[in-house]
Amino acid sequence: MANHNAKVAIVTGAASGIGYAITERLLKEGASVVGADLNEDRLSQLEQELGEHFVGLKMDVTKEADHEALVSKTISRFGKLDYAFNVAGASKAGTITDLSETDWKFTVDLVLNGVFLGMKHQAGQMKKQGSGGAIVNVSSLNAQVPMYTGSAYASAKAGVEMLTKNGALELARHNIRVNTILPGLVDTPLTEGFNSNEEIKDAFLERIPMNRAADPKEMAGPALFLVSEDASYINGASLLVDGAWAVSGYPDLSQWS
Repeated sequence: MANHNAKVAIVTGAASGIGYAITERLLKEGASVVGADLNEDRLSQLEQELGEHFVGLKMDVTKEADHEALVSKTISRFGKLDYAFNVAGASKAGTITDLSETDWKFTVDLVLNGVFLGMKHQAGQMKKQGSGGAIVNVSSLNAQVPMYTGSAYASAKAGVEMLTKNGALELARHNIRVNTILPGLVDTPLTEGFNSNEEIKDAFLERIPMNRAADPKEMAGPALFLVSEDASYINGASLLVDGAWAVSGYPDLSQWS
């Protein structure tokens, strides 16, 4: 496959989960990738495994200087930037009355501000090039469906969805498209706590009509579709990739909190 032959992409959160799946798929389809993550050891390992078209860079997505360095590294190594995938995220849980301000800020800074900073510098480079581009942000089903103890995460992911729409509005005149995917339950390190507890896992699967968690590779396909020419008139869209979970509701997690 060479659907993305000679394209250059940035992927944050590239060391595992959805970010790794997107990275792997891009490389298989002919793209070059600069993958960013806090896990420097894993990035070094991936450089050995994935070959010369992959470059890893340790970064903290909450730091603007790190985004500047990421874009600079991409241009110095591959000469341009066509796509960006903002995947990195995590959360600290707690009910609204118990959640500390520190944990709230940690989650919002990582999930929402990290995407804002990414878009700012990715789109800035694309504008400078003058040849357009495409950005995909990874939001969540929780952008639209609340989760017990997940107020910070759900609010931040809802922010990512609206930030995506605002980005589409502002950047369309520069031929830069911005879309988001909203994953449901995906088998990643972030959801290990859900998937490793049989009671919680069963409560989730009862509400997912497809009766399983997704493989991260099932997020890569939709994400790559949204940057492709097949999606050339899709802009500011939110694509649910949740096995029909949104139609059935969210489990009550209070009994396990």
